[in-house]
Amino acid sequence: MPKILYLFLFLVFTAQAQIQMSDSEASALKMKVKTLATSTQTISSDFVQFKHLDFLDNDIETSGKLAFKAPDLVKWEYVKPFKYSVLFKDEKLFINDEGHKSDIDIGSNKMFKQLNKLIISSVKGDMFDEDEFIIEYFKKENNSLVYFSPKDEKFSKYIKTFHITFNSRGDVIEVKMIEPSADYTKIVFTNKVLNQPIDETVFTH
Repeated sequence: MPKILYLFLFLVFTAQAQIQMSDSEASALKMKVKTLATSTQTISSDFVQFKHLDFLDNDIETSGKLAFKAPDLVKWEYVKPFKYSVLFKDEKLFINDEGHKSDIDIGSNKMFKQLNKLIISSVKGDMFDEDEFIIEYFKKENNSLVYFSPKDEKFSKYIKTFHITFNSRGDVIEVKMIEPSADYTKIVFTNKVLNQPIDETVFTH
């Protein structure tokens, strides 16, 4: 089959898989996500993270558990292929690398504070701030896909755009952070549970 036909079929498939939303559809999605995010006090979820680097043939795959408690407690605990955890708490970043513990004060660092805010917002899905982002809305199969491109030039040096996929309930099922180099980190959430008690010991350091 000629290459041009392969290209045509690819473009047709892509067009069918991802369609831009109308203004009314985008408004309805935003309202649904914001309503869910506002009512979300805790999140527990498994996740698989894929780190794509252009010079590697295969993505680096890790997996673990996420715990979130409003307003700003977030813990990423990696369990495979290594044990590593990152906890955002009390304006500090606590790191536990196979038992070797360290912490970073992020309270006085504007970039870290912004990163922490974006992590919480992306986990909950509520990043609909048109002062901070250029936002594009798409339909993708039975889900919704939203692109958030930072307007802040300093921050956009690190993250070119966030791609967040929502299910029909308006809950986040995938976050993809694309760097200016086109390398990216993709996190896929599974077994996600909202608003169930989380033991305080989860957030100890």
